[in-house]
Amino acid sequence: MSEAPTPQDAITDYAHKARWNTAPEAPRPGAPMALPLPERVAARTRGALTAEEWRTAEADWSDRADARYRATVQRAPLGTDAPPVRVGVKDTVDVAGLPTRLGLRGHRHHARASNPAIAALPPELAAVTAKVVTTELNIGVGSECVNPYIPRIDPGGSSTGTAVSVAAGICDLGLGTDVLGSVRWPAGQCGTVGLRMTQRPSLLEGVFPLSPPMDALGWVTRGAADLAYLWPLLGLDRLGSQRPAGEGPYRIGVVTNAEGPEGTCGPVMRGALETACGHLEAVGQKVGPVRADDLWALRGPAWELCARQAWDAYQVWRPWVPADLHETTRGALEVGAKVTDERYAWILERLAHTRATVEGDFYAAGVDAWLLPLDPAAPPDLAAADARVSTIPSPEDPDYDLRVAYTPLASFAGLPALTLPVARDERGAPLCVQLIARRDHEPLLIRLAGLLEEAVGPLGFRPS
Repeated sequence: MSEAPTPQDAITDYAHKARWNTAPEAPRPGAPMALPLPERVAARTRGALTAEEWRTAEADWSDRADARYRATVQRAPLGTDAPPVRVGVKDTVDVAGLPTRLGLRGHRHHARASNPAIAALPPELAAVTAKVVTTELNIGVGSECVNPYIPRIDPGGSSTGTAVSVAAGICDLGLGTDVLGSVRWPAGQCGTVGLRMTQRPSLLEGVFPLSPPMDALGWVTRGAADLAYLWPLLGLDRLGSQRPAGEGPYRIGVVTNAEGPEGTCGPVMRGALETACGHLEAVGQKVGPVRADDLWALRGPAWELCARQAWDAYQVWRPWVPADLHETTRGALEVGAKVTDERYAWILERLAHTRATVEGDFYAAGVDAWLLPLDPAAPPDLAAADARVSTIPSPEDPDYDLRVAYTPLASFAGLPALTLPVARDERGAPLCVQLIARRDHEPLLIRLAGLLEEAVGPLGFRPS
């Protein structure tokens, strides 16, 4: 007589049937997924790739990839028309028909209208296929996403899901928000390209406000070539009054504040910057040193501004926000609580002055764009990232000068900035630089990124 099954037997049998007893295998793309983006768009447009073939291949890939990399909070399968470009949207940006959760477990906002950038996408070419992961209220630590290229490297930043979904091939274009680097960090740490747009309030309708003077839309693509291709194709060049890139060669100022006695840039990132400079000079661009002393000194105040405005807004959100916020979210809010009214007024005055004068800094130096590392050091391992108690540095932190980093330059000045990888370290982690231009000069940044990407050549990033 056989023995009756034990509860553990039942659990093991259920896990086996559900395939929960093994980690998901690394996914591999099928033929339609492996096509370069322009070829896929052309194949769908002329009917060589049918809607059914594309829907089937896309669902098969994204099901397996999202199980492994955990980039989305909700997916919207391709409809009957099955447009070729898939767009992922950060879960702090409204999309009609999909809830906005703000990175909170118990929050749902059902928007009647989409953010203007999403509403303007041509439906025959692009569709929102996912709302993607963000951290709590834009300011928490940790997303549970997995970096598709280098799993041990933190993919962090509040727009984590935006970058991870693109790196994983779940989306072709990701929309996030960049306050102090929220798009540029995850894009860089995932080996993709991230563009922060010019700060423009008209594009922020339907966007959860964290620091309204610095909030800006940001886009992520797998490379600069994809960004250059999608920019006019999807009408992104009509978002605001963008200025043509003009003819090169371009004059690029290397911001030297990151170096020298007062600088914080480590040798690894200095090497990446030198690599970028060498490539740009090799393709005929003019590279020379510049300084940004006044703006450099305002990187810390930029963080204080964000923290104070998040704290003030929290007083309004509090009735709708769970009481059990993550300790890192509370830690960031507490930094803002310490910013006095007098200090806050001074920071706002400096912000207004900076935005009135910063374009003159480019003209005075005779440069079209600034170039500097994305960060003082290479992307951190997950263990180091998890040890943080707040995403917002406090002046009392022993490593404050390192943590304020370099991304606030564009944020405080309201300027567009683009990051892209130019090398890899011994772990395989991306080493990125960022380019900053004057207002409305996104086309110039995209052009420079394309020149640099082509000169660098393939870096071998593929989902692991």
